[in-house]
Amino acid sequence: MKEDIEQSENRVNEEITTPLIIQTNKRVKEENVENGCYEKKQDRCMVYLSTFVAVCGSYSFGSCAGYSSPTQSAIREDLNLSIAEFSLFGSILTFGAMIGAITSGPIADYIGRKGAMRMSSGFCVAGWLAIYFAQGALALDIGRLATGYGMGVFSYVVPVFIAEIAPKDLRGALTTINQLMICCGVSVSFIIGTMMTWRTLALTGLIPCAILLFGLFIIPESPRWLAKIGHQKEFELALRKLRGKDADISEEAAEIKDYIETLEKLPKVNLFDLFQRRYSSSLIVGVGLMVFQQFGGINGICFYTGSIFESSGFPSDIGTIIYAIIQVPITALGAALIDRAGRKPLLLVSGTGLVIGCILTGISFYMKGHEMAIKAAPILAVTGILVYIGSFSVGMGAVPWVVMSEIYPINIKGAAGSLATLVNWFGAWACSYTFNFLMTWNSFGTFVLYAAVNALSILFVIKIVPETKGRTLEQIQAAINAS
Repeated sequence: MKEDIEQSENRVNEEITTPLIIQTNKRVKEENVENGCYEKKQDRCMVYLSTFVAVCGSYSFGSCAGYSSPTQSAIREDLNLSIAEFSLFGSILTFGAMIGAITSGPIADYIGRKGAMRMSSGFCVAGWLAIYFAQGALALDIGRLATGYGMGVFSYVVPVFIAEIAPKDLRGALTTINQLMICCGVSVSFIIGTMMTWRTLALTGLIPCAILLFGLFIIPESPRWLAKIGHQKEFELALRKLRGKDADISEEAAEIKDYIETLEKLPKVNLFDLFQRRYSSSLIVGVGLMVFQQFGGINGICFYTGSIFESSGFPSDIGTIIYAIIQVPITALGAALIDRAGRKPLLLVSGTGLVIGCILTGISFYMKGHEMAIKAAPILAVTGILVYIGSFSVGMGAVPWVVMSEIYPINIKGAAGSLATLVNWFGAWACSYTFNFLMTWNSFGTFVLYAAVNALSILFVIKIVPETKGRTLEQIQAAINAS
């Protein structure tokens, strides 16, 4: 009897313990899968490949932006261009980009994210070939305008595509690669532009476009866009391809479908409808970040880095090389930190560094103007510019594009994204156009003005910008609209 009682108790204990062990193991496994400890590499290979293909457009963007700086003297000499003609060649890029920004959202909504990238690559290829075969100013300007249009479309559609395909725990880092590849394109153009002719450098711009066009045949379309246009079967296939054949996509698919169904009940919007109260929060955040990104002085400082160094008394070639080298690793650091530290902390650190960099550079010009510490002024100017560039690269350069790709509901993403991108490119033109006039007026005052704008951006981030780390796009957009 005693043995029977003991055996019965053991059986009861086994029946009680076994489900608890199974449940505990199941819960631990689910937590590990959520944290990416199981089959992360296998499940996310297509996400990584899709991101690589998309950011080839970002690299092309950087190649276009960095082309004019190392080729100025060679192009002017070969084609007998005046300063005014070459200035038109350089600045027409931003006008093309503004046109691209206006049309990018509707195009990406109508023909898809892949279709928009394919079209943008076509414009860049045509533009680079026009520059390569140019025998005068007109062909140069047409080519530059075409590449600018491609840049404008890329600047919107690449971060949006990456945000829509990426898992929430990788979305920030992968979207930040957009800015990293832009920096790489600019830096490579600066460096190799000193070693090859301007026509050969134009041909190198075809390489990222070719990789992108080929890669678009391999990668899937954005599942969220497919769901939006009602292609249910293609939506599930694309999501399955991105998450892996063994992944459970039912919960994510259901969340996307529910959100799309909710949005379909809302009326279709155009550019003027964005100013309704229901969209005000997301519009203020997206456009506000673009305003502070550009009017903080980045394009004036970037376009005229060499002249800033010369004005301060520092060798421009050495300063430009240091500038080209430093921005790539720091942008990579920002990409590594964005999903760990969060968007707001990076923006706040970046804004603080921008203020410090502007103040240091402004003080150096003040010292030079008043003949104080003549030997120290150039070093202070270089330090200020490098602090500024490093701070911009780690946060303010990439994070506004990440946040812009996250906060807009999909029914207004095209129109709102076009508006934000247009504001960005208008700011780029305004800043680069006014920089020389401001420097002629007062060099010290110019950098104090930029410091004040960057200080306001810190307050804007603290008060207005939400933290989007670790949340799905649907959760982010629902929270913003609710607020």
